[in-house]
Amino acid sequence: MESVWKLMYLLEPASLTLIATAVFVTYASASRALDHGKEMERNLDFSEASITLDRSQALMIPIASSCSLLLMFYLFSSVSHFVTAFTAVASASALYFCFSPYVAYLKSQFNLMDPFVSRCCSKSFTRTQGILLLFCIGTVVAWLVSGHWVLNNLLGISICIAFVSHVRLPNVKVCALLLVCLFVYDIFWVFFSERFFGANVMVSVATQKASNPVHTVANSLSLPGLQLITKKLELPVKLVFPRNLLGGIVPGNSAGEYMMLGLGDMAIPGMLLALVFCFDHQKSRDIAISSEKCSTKRQKYVWYALSGYAVGLITALAAGILYQSPQPALLYLVPSTLGPVMFLSWLKNELRELWEGSSPISNDKARQMEV
Repeated sequence: MESVWKLMYLLEPASLTLIATAVFVTYASASRALDHGKEMERNLDFSEASITLDRSQALMIPIASSCSLLLMFYLFSSVSHFVTAFTAVASASALYFCFSPYVAYLKSQFNLMDPFVSRCCSKSFTRTQGILLLFCIGTVVAWLVSGHWVLNNLLGISICIAFVSHVRLPNVKVCALLLVCLFVYDIFWVFFSERFFGANVMVSVATQKASNPVHTVANSLSLPGLQLITKKLELPVKLVFPRNLLGGIVPGNSAGEYMMLGLGDMAIPGMLLALVFCFDHQKSRDIAISSEKCSTKRQKYVWYALSGYAVGLITALAAGILYQSPQPALLYLVPSTLGPVMFLSWLKNELRELWEGSSPISNDKARQMEV
């Protein structure tokens, strides 16, 4: 009975907001990846569309992630300024990538004039793009100065969407290999790293804050308003929600307590969703081209994967509440997302096609399809 009451914490505003945000970001990442691929297909520019991982690269990701984790664990204080500066540049670029389609849509809807103002790196640069770039830089500067958790989440969401849009998986075979390797990676660094390194490496890296280079520069120059600039920053590599999200309405939660979810727990399932999203789109396009009439609507893999993601995330949060310890989210997310996709494709006799992936489309054929 006590365990049931503990699970009531899942109904807290912070928990519900975290779940809803994570599900939305995962779906938005897959949707943006599909749109980005179609944009590159229309422009016949497949070289810049994405990086498609092969088996060797999928195997190297957990190894590279482990090395990065150890580097951050032992040398974070030494490389803190560099990591923050790199993250700021990456965040501004990701934010620009996420907002640019909406700016282009508004420009076309209202027939706004958008003259060219310069030409950089053989590409034209318009006034609207310049305004958007200034907005993105301003948002990153506001985060560097204030360190507010809302800005941290906004930048983290942008990084997640940009990553899923540019790093693709060719088929479920490579996807399953990557997910299984990261499944083992997450379990090891959360449950067993303390036995080898004397501390929980994953939790230590996830909870440590970075030194703010803006505060360091302002302090060295004795600039006024130094007290308004935060000394430490939560890097946008995770979603952060304060437990007193409603300003203290929920009793028993102090202002310093946060709920966290790493970007990898959204980006990795998001890569699977992007894969099945593209597969669903290709199947729908093939049916439209062949003029086949189906009496029933085709079941789309993306909804099964997204539902499984929500179930896996809730299960991970529930396990953390019941065991009062950090949980490797991929322990629950990998089976709950990959399992339904594999089972449904087996029922529909599409497992082999999804497992091996579709053959690459030539530029001429892609052009004909779009026309």
